[in-house]
Amino acid sequence: MMTTLFISDLHLTPERPAGIQAFERFAREIALGAEELYILGDLFDYWIGDDAGNHLGHGHTLRLLQDISRAGVRLYVMRGNRDFLLGEEFAAATGCVLLEEPTRLHLGGLSTLLVHGDGLCTDDIDHQAFRRQVRAGDWQADFLARPIAEREAAARALRYQSDALKAGKPLEIMDVNPNAVESLMRDHDVELLIHGHTHRPGMHELAVDARPARRIVLGDWLDQESVLRVDGDRFVLSPDPTATTSSGRAAIV
Repeated sequence: MMTTLFISDLHLTPERPAGIQAFERFAREIALGAEELYILGDLFDYWIGDDAGNHLGHGHTLRLLQDISRAGVRLYVMRGNRDFLLGEEFAAATGCVLLEEPTRLHLGGLSTLLVHGDGLCTDDIDHQAFRRQVRAGDWQADFLARPIAEREAAARALRYQSDALKAGKPLEIMDVNPNAVESLMRDHDVELLIHGHTHRPGMHELAVDARPARRIVLGDWLDQESVLRVDGDRFVLSPDPTATTSSGRAAIV
C-alpha cells in the first residue's frame, strides 16, 4: 500500500530553530517511510531567490530535502505566498518537482486538486492585490535582479507589514471564501480539495452542484507538526487523531 504525505506552512527560518528541528525529525523519522511527499507552500518563512538559500541559513534544510529525494521518496513542492520565488535551481538542488498551482491528481480513489490556499481567500482584498503583484513576471525579474541584502531587507519589511495588517483583520476575512472553493472544484471537476495557508486544519464535507465533495485543510507548524497521511483510501490528519476519513465517507472536524 502506497503512503503519501502532505505538509504545508512550516515557515522555516533560523529565527525559529525549533521549527527546523521539527522538520529534521520529520525528514529522518517519517518522510523516509513514504513513497511521496507533497509540500503545499510556505515551506520557508520567506524566500528571496534560489541564489540566497544559504545566505538565509537554509543550507541544512536544503540538504534534508535532498536526502529525502535521494532515498527514493518522490518529492513535490508547491510555492506559497511566502516562498513564491522558489525556482528551478532550488528544484535541482533538492531533487524535488515544483508543482504549478493548481495541480490535479487522483488520490485514494478521488479526483483531487492541490493548491496552497491563499488564492481562495478572496475576501482579503489586500492580500489578493499583493498576490497579483508578486506573481507577475516583471515584478519578479526586477526583484531578483537586486542585491541579496536589498532583497532580504525588502522581504523582512513585507513580512512585518503583512503581520501588522493581519492583526487588524477579522479572522473570517483571512479564511477561504466558500464560493471560491466551490467554483474552483467545479471548474476542475474534482471531489477533493487539499490546501494549507489558513492554519485552520480540518476535514470538511461540502456539496458542489449537489454532489458530495470534501476539503482537507493542512495545519501550520508554528506550534506543532501537522501531517496528512494517505494510505490507500485512508486519510489521517494529525495531530488530531479524530481527523480520519476514507474515500467512502469523510469525517467533519
